[in-house]
Amino acid sequence: MSGRTEGGAKEYRLRRVAVLMTAAPILTVSNLTVSVRGEEGEREVVSDLSFALQSGETLCIVGESGSGKSMTSLAIMALLPRPAARIKSGTIRLGDTELTALDEGRMRRIRGDRIAMIFQEPMTSLNPVLTIGRQLMEAIEAHTALPRNEARRKAIEALNAVRIPAAESRLKQYPHELSGGMRQRVMIAMALALQPDVLIADEPTTALDVTVQGEVLELLRDLQRENGTSVILITHDMGVVAEMADRVIIMRHGRMVETGRALDIFARPRADYTRELLAAVPRIGKGREGGAAGGATGFSSQPETSRNVAEVRDLHVRFDLHGGFFGRVDRRVHAVEGVSFSIAPGETLSLVGESGCGKSTTAKAIAGLVPYTGGIAINGRDLASLGAAGRKAARRDVQMIFQDPYASLDPRMRVGDLVAEPLVIHRIGDSDERQARVAALFERVGLSPEHMDRYPHEFSGGQRQRICIARALALRPKLIVADESVSALDVSVQARVLRLLKDLQREFGVAYLFISHDMAVVENISDRVAVMYLGQIVEMGTRDQVFSSPGHPYTKRLIEAVPVPEPALRRVRFARLDSEIPSAVRRVGDAPPKLRLQDIGGGHLVAA
Repeated sequence: MSGRTEGGAKEYRLRRVAVLMTAAPILTVSNLTVSVRGEEGEREVVSDLSFALQSGETLCIVGESGSGKSMTSLAIMALLPRPAARIKSGTIRLGDTELTALDEGRMRRIRGDRIAMIFQEPMTSLNPVLTIGRQLMEAIEAHTALPRNEARRKAIEALNAVRIPAAESRLKQYPHELSGGMRQRVMIAMALALQPDVLIADEPTTALDVTVQGEVLELLRDLQRENGTSVILITHDMGVVAEMADRVIIMRHGRMVETGRALDIFARPRADYTRELLAAVPRIGKGREGGAAGGATGFSSQPETSRNVAEVRDLHVRFDLHGGFFGRVDRRVHAVEGVSFSIAPGETLSLVGESGCGKSTTAKAIAGLVPYTGGIAINGRDLASLGAAGRKAARRDVQMIFQDPYASLDPRMRVGDLVAEPLVIHRIGDSDERQARVAALFERVGLSPEHMDRYPHEFSGGQRQRICIARALALRPKLIVADESVSALDVSVQARVLRLLKDLQREFGVAYLFISHDMAVVENISDRVAVMYLGQIVEMGTRDQVFSSPGHPYTKRLIEAVPVPEPALRRVRFARLDSEIPSAVRRVGDAPPKLRLQDIGGGHLVAA
């Protein structure tokens, strides 16, 4: 399925790079310097950067958060936030056109048509009050003379190209009605609809699961093969770099520290920083080296000596959809269907699956954030049988870490107050005691207590996620639900956060429900793994059992879809699904499909 070859792929890449380098570049960036003005004066965020992009080439720009990757892309697109940021010096040429000399009107005609961009966070890029169809068609009509019905047809084709199910019906939906992965696919469809000469993709697959990521990357390759499109791919995923890049630029603190062919960068990195990045990359198989048979912490499949922190039995979550003339409930989203599992003290159970499979909805039900049917018990207490006071007390034992730390933190509050807020709500300690506990938590997650008076925007993404971890630990919970908690972090920061989570687990005995679409990260941190598909668990077992001998075809596909951080082993083609991704929406009265459950965990698994 994966179609990986070593010698053939390596020889092909060498020939491809040689051909690309003989052609005239389509985009040339020379001595680019971008500065930002702040309270302390002007500082350079990109310094003297130069590179050339050939027609049909994929150039990957890699580096930690704050290295200048995204500011480079915004400078090329003439989208720098003015007047705070400006191009201080340098040139940007698209063919024979000097982009820095164009006014906004002329740049708008080029932007979206000849150069398109896929942004990292789709919810901030899509207009929340316009339908998906309106926004797609607006972009098409702005650059073509197509009549409205043809623009609509082209919009549907674009959504089908990125494998959005029921594409035609999606045109009427608004961004908030789609999952994060679906919104990102809409952004990709919007950028690809006009077949641009240059496509800038800023972390385009961060929110996508591995199978959709593989299909999207294959889609980008198809676009290059058919139209000669050049791609600048900004990413922190070195597996994606190995899968896609012809050449790589490594950036740090706004400067290029190394550049070269992808094969050379991975095989013979020259800079110490490049070697650090490659060493931090999680790899399938690496998580099992030297580990115990049971999993990341040597935990057995299901210990019988201690009471489980969480018991989930036959959990169902459905959302009503209103339609028809009278707005009656005629359809339902079957988000979670008959899910059952348990989590023991000090254990990490990972929920994996594609976007929309029900992972996050399951987590929200456990945290009491969505209505459900079935049984959820925390420390032996059935949540449904508790009153308001009892549920509030039970929530002390369950805390969440969300994917986007910036959206999880109130920008108007100091971070020390944010971490202390749960203590205030549950009336734990006096002011001095809370201050002391918060200071201790800051130190424990690797931050200085002196940072407590700062605001969220003054921290990097990795530091903000550490603040969220400190907040989750404030009440000393028995269970932490980590919902895509490291997916938006670059690899070196991700590795440090994962080590922190493991250290905290050993120190406090906290259990984790770890939700992720990154199978390499899941293997690194898990004791057991549950695989979800269409709201149901189709396979469950210890980490080693699931990764070494997966029993369900869907699990095998998830593992095979993981990009390997070795350019010589890249896939010739990614095997796409022949059928459309099924929808979880069904008419009232229709039963959900019965999926085959593969239990390789050796016990205590209740099938739906």
